[in-house]
Amino acid sequence: MIFNAALIGLFFSAMLAASPLPLQSEIIFVALQTAGEQSIWAMIIVAGIGNTLGALITYALGVGINHWRDRKWFPASQKQLDRGHRWLDRWGAPLLLLSWAPGGDLICLVAGVLRMNLWLFTPLVLVAKTGRYAALAWVTAKAMGYTQ
Repeated sequence: MIFNAALIGLFFSAMLAASPLPLQSEIIFVALQTAGEQSIWAMIIVAGIGNTLGALITYALGVGINHWRDRKWFPASQKQLDRGHRWLDRWGAPLLLLSWAPGGDLICLVAGVLRMNLWLFTPLVLVAKTGRYAALAWVTAKAMGYTQ
């Protein structure tokens, strides 16, 4: 597979869209799909990996926030963090499958603050993020009148 400027641009837009920056990679994805010059599977894979890396950046920011945990202005007390750990143990892993949705980046940030296991975090987020692009590709194809 030869990567070109369009796929590289899609990768970075997907990566930055999963970071705290207010970007929308779906617009780029749909534009590339409607242009019809890229392999749809290459687009799904590139966007999924880029979006997952962006989620890992957001996770890392959450881990970094812990540096200020003992500060007076830190938004959560130790009691709240302990409650968050219990909540994450109970609901956190399945909730990561919603990381594709609006506000899903906050789930990734909280997973970082609570130091969720990366071996659990990464595959769940990869499935969720890549699945979103696959669904977007399907919806776009249907809207364009493709029957395959």
